[in-house]
Amino acid sequence: MMNILNIALKEFFGMFIDDGALALLALLLIAAVGVLVKFAHVDALLGATLLLVGCLMVLAESVARAARKRFQRK
Repeated sequence: MMNILNIALKEFFGMFIDDGALALLALLLIAAVGVLVKFAHVDALLGATLLLVGCLMVLAESVARAARKRFQRK
């Protein structure tokens, strides 16, 4: 019964989040930049730049991870 529940939960989250690591890193990045802008008084333009660069890095890491996983299967 627990195995069926576990599979159902994974499928449910898989409908919304295909790559859990990507989603987690994006949320952490947004939170970190938000904290920097709000409490460390980082300029908004610098915060936007950090968010852009961070998102590009997270996406690049996700693509590299997917490519490694794909080539390891072959």
